[in-house]
Parts: sequence; structure tokens; C-alpha cells
Amino acid sequence: MHTYLVTGGAGFIGSNYIHYMFGKYGDDIRIINVDLLTYAGNLENLKDIETKENYSFVKADICDREAISKIFKENNIDRVVHFAAESHVDRSIVDPNAFVRTNVLGTAVMLDCARSAWEKEDGSYPEEVKFLHVSTDEVYGSLPEDPDAYFYETTPYSPHSPYSASKASSDFLVKAYMDTYKFPANITNCSNNYGPYQFPEKLIPLMINNALSGKNLPVYGDGKNVRDWLFVEDHAKAIDMVCEKGKLFETYNVGGHNERQNIQIIHTILDTLREELSDDDPRKANISEDLITYVTDRKGHDRRYAIAPDKIKKDLGWYPETKFEDGIRKTIKWYFENEDWMKNVTSGDYQKYYDDMYEGR
Repeated sequence: MHTYLVTGGAGFIGSNYIHYMFGKYGDDIRIINVDLLTYAGNLENLKDIETKENYSFVKADICDREAISKIFKENNIDRVVHFAAESHVDRSIVDPNAFVRTNVLGTAVMLDCARSAWEKEDGSYPEEVKFLHVSTDEVYGSLPEDPDAYFYETTPYSPHSPYSASKASSDFLVKAYMDTYKFPANITNCSNNYGPYQFPEKLIPLMINNALSGKNLPVYGDGKNVRDWLFVEDHAKAIDMVCEKGKLFETYNVGGHNERQNIQIIHTILDTLREELSDDDPRKANISEDLITYVTDRKGHDRRYAIAPDKIKKDLGWYPETKFEDGIRKTIKWYFENEDWMKNVTSGDYQKYYDDMYEGR
């Protein structure tokens, strides 16, 4: 039985990954979820599995070497899936130091603790252990508006925001450990994820929530910045495949083959909301293109991202299964079915969940 240490497992991608893994492997795996529960970490994302005997949660900071070392010492961990990161570009522009601390120092601590736990006296490692570092396509910078231009694993890094610079730094740390210590790791660089449990500061849940409430839909610049959108469950599957079948020391780009301008995303959301809302739902009257409001462009706003997932498809057989039109409909339906989750997140009440469930235990 593999024992997974998942960092940032209460966040958007991490919680979807944990759901995916239990859905696939059931009781044949064990997962230890380590999360500091900052603003984007929400244990409500995992309330349906919190009583599973093969799941446990530890509130800890990945920068806390003593806490992380203790987890390794007390558990026979043979997989680390490292999601934990500060991830919102706008926040990184306001407070870059927080991103350097978590994304760079936190990754260094995780690498050190895993190496200390796994490395044998001769410098080798058990065959079953692996560290998977989950990163972003933003480390590559910006692509020209050329439909034939893509990010590949060989694309030089050119980060433009404090967030992407911190993730590029963490990637280079992992690469250095692989080269220096032959540390058993992989790196994945993914495109923009969307789906259930995403914190509503991100584009898609922000637009869904604002449109339903009749609030303005803020669009940076001319709205023609292009992103490649990946349904989060497809990403979870890719991570699992890299863990199990990925060749050590390799990087795999994970893309959705769903390039859209931001303004196109917003129009698709509005159209889908109109289709999904019943005529007697008062929120339907709120849905209007008049809500679209153009605002001053973000500093250092990359124009276009697009990932070529050719390598992961060729080597591991992974490909994005969810078309954007299907994925966005699934996402909107999930938010309809989980209105209390959205209310708790937007009001801040989600932070009370940990206190109610874990404080005093």
C-alpha cells in the first residue's frame, strides 16, 4: 500500500486530486493531507472523506522543518505530491515575499525532509519512493499570438510575475536535487485549471458568482489574453499517471488543448448560465453582457499561454478528456448544487470548519 503525503490537499487542485485518488484506489492507499489552511485551504472540500481510516489531516506549515520531519518519521511515506503554494498572481504583485517564502523555502524544506527520510547510506533511494512537484505553465512566460506556438518541456523559463518567478525557483530547486543527489522526482507544469472547489478569486468561479449576483464582471485590459484551460479531474489523472509511470527526473507538461481568450470564457459562462437556470429562477434576470466591465490591465500580464502535452501523451498515454464546453457545464452545475459552499467561502465562514471539526481534538 502506498502512503501519500499530499501538501496543500485542502486547496482546489489538491482536494480534487485526493477525491480522484480515493475514487480510483479506495482502501488500497493511504493519504496524509498537510495544509496550513490559509485563505484558499478549505477542509469543507474534503468533508465527505474526513472519517476514512486511511485518510488523515495535519495542519502544518511546509516551511516548518520540525513539523514536516515529524510527519516523515511517524509514517512510512513513499509518495510526496507537492501542491502547496501561494498561487494567485494579483496577490503576488501586492506581497511577493509571501510567495517566495511558501513557494521557494517551503519547497526546499519538503525536499530536504524527503531526502533525509529516503536516502540510504550509499546515497541511493528505495525504488518505490517518488516526489512529484506540481508547477505551472506560467514559468515559461508569454507566447506570441501564433496558433502554432506552444510551451514544450524544453521551452526556456521566462517568468514575469512574482508568482511565476517563485514557482520557477521552486522548479529549479527540484531540478537541482535531481541532478545533485539523484533525488527521485518528477515535475509537472500544468495550464489553468478549473472545476469544483475553486476559490472564487480565480476567473471562472469569480465570473459565475458575480453573474448570479448581478455584480460587475471585471475584465483586465482588452480581454484578449489567452489561456489554456484544463479540467481539474483530468489534471488529477495526469498526476497519478506521472507518479506511477513517469520516468524519474523527467518534466511533463499537462495541458488541456482548450485555448480561449478571457472574454470568450466570460461569454461562454453567461450563455451556459442562461441555459442552466430555469425561467422561474430570479437569478436568470441578472445574467447580462452589460455586467462586463473592462478594468486597467494587470501589471506584467502575459498575453498567451498554450501547452503542448505531446510528451505525456506519447510516454504515458495521458490526454485531456474533457472538452471545455462540457467541463464548464459540469463546473456550473457543481456550484448550483453547492451554494452553501460558495456562501461560506465568500463570507469567510469556511475558516470556522477547522475549528469545529479539529480544534480541541
